[in-house]
Amino acid sequence: QEQLVESGGGLVQAGGSLRLSCVASGIRFTFATFAWYRQAPGMSRELVAGINRGGTTNYTDSVKGRFAISRDNAKMTVYLEMNSLKPEDTAIYYCRAQTVFGNHIWGQGTQVTVSS
Repeated sequence: QEQLVESGGGLVQAGGSLRLSCVASGIRFTFATFAWYRQAPGMSRELVAGINRGGTTNYTDSVKGRFAISRDNAKMTVYLEMNSLKPEDTAIYYCRAQTVFGNHIWGQGTQVTVSS
C-alpha cells in the first residue's frame, strides 16, 4: 500500500526551527519526486518546496533561504528543514509524492504553529 507519513510538526516561537519528516512506503522511492505543501486556515493549499529524483530542488519565494528540502533514498524519507520561522508559516504541512506512474500520493499532514 502506497503511504506517506509526516511527523515533526509542533509549536515553536518566531525565529525558531523545526524539521519535518515524510516516511514513504509501498512506492518506488528512488524514482519518485516529492514536494511539501502547506495550507493555512481559510487559504488554499500552496507548494512550499519540491525535490526531484536527481536531487534538484525548488522553493516558493517566501521560504527561499529559510527552508531546505532533502531526501534520503536509503531511509525512504523526505525532510523539510525550516529555519527562521515566522507566524505566517503557520499551517498544516503535507508531503506529496508523484510516483513513476504519475500517481499523486498525499500524507495526512502535520501541524506547524509559529507564535509571535
